[in-house]
Amino acid sequence: MSNFAFIIHPISPQDIKRSLKPLSLLPVPLLEAITKHIPPFKVSRIRGLRSPQGAEAEGWFIAIPFTPRQFLSYPLDFVYRRLIQAGKLAEKLGAKILGLGAFTSVVGDGGITLSKNINIGVTTGNSYTVVTGVEGTIEASKLVGINPKEATAAVVGATGSIGFTSARLLAREVPRMNLVGRNVERLKKVKETIEKETNCEVEIHRDIREGVGGADIVLTVTSAMEEIIFPEDLKRGAVVCDVARPRDVSKRVEEERRDVLVIEGGVVEVPGDVDFGFDFGFPPKTAYACMAETMILALENYEGNFTLGKEVTLEQADTIAQLAKKHGFRLAGFRSFEKPVLPERIEEVRRLAGR
Repeated sequence: MSNFAFIIHPISPQDIKRSLKPLSLLPVPLLEAITKHIPPFKVSRIRGLRSPQGAEAEGWFIAIPFTPRQFLSYPLDFVYRRLIQAGKLAEKLGAKILGLGAFTSVVGDGGITLSKNINIGVTTGNSYTVVTGVEGTIEASKLVGINPKEATAAVVGATGSIGFTSARLLAREVPRMNLVGRNVERLKKVKETIEKETNCEVEIHRDIREGVGGADIVLTVTSAMEEIIFPEDLKRGAVVCDVARPRDVSKRVEEERRDVLVIEGGVVEVPGDVDFGFDFGFPPKTAYACMAETMILALENYEGNFTLGKEVTLEQADTIAQLAKKHGFRLAGFRSFEKPVLPERIEEVRRLAGR
């Protein structure tokens, strides 16, 4: 049996207050001042992971109690020390590979420095996040009556590590694509790559509303700290896959645009009778894709680093997709703003979109 560990962290101060009850009444500045000095700690043990191939794995959730704002505001050397401490704890527990959740894979160099300071493999989980994000986007689009072969897609955050490869995979499925990002020169390079690999027609946009306004399909994968996509930005009947954490899409979209379907990227059904020992807001036996990538590699007895740094290659995406299928991982339906997407919701979007 192979063992793994996965680093998690709170998305908001409210998450800290829910998990660390003695701190629940503290004001946010004092709460952050205290958590800054709390070292990484084991949250739970993960049991019951079993592949149809017969392979088994166990693991641990390890927490660094920083919000995204804290990760981005602290000196990088300090953040690296915390990550290395978490890695050393994973080693001590017996893990052979360590996955980086949410902003632990965003800050710094995407796990490269961490990997040089511990003796086990590291993965950001971004390869499987890309795969499931694109698969889920295409599947949801078909359900609401969009034909991807005739659709215009938009990728927001297309120059990022996940966005670049997501755009390349999605370009295989659609005839037109808008790439949205802040750095025009980097957007041009992504455009050139896609046009060399596919027949997809590509435009670049710095303005989010301009980029997503005419799109039938939107995949958003930025590392923004605040919501960046709002009800007035989106086309009637659009499908939006929000892979980002914190979310890129405003909650107002769900409330004000019932003709638009927003789904969360990378929700995966995990094989076996898995018990995470910790409630992170998902239904039983489901996980984020980045978590699932770590589990897949553990079941495969993979040695060394997998998705590391800021790049995700097509080869990595194809490899993890094949391993996921081998070990029984698959998309677990759809979720939207922490709730399951029911068939009635799909039909509502189709009706309001006139399909």
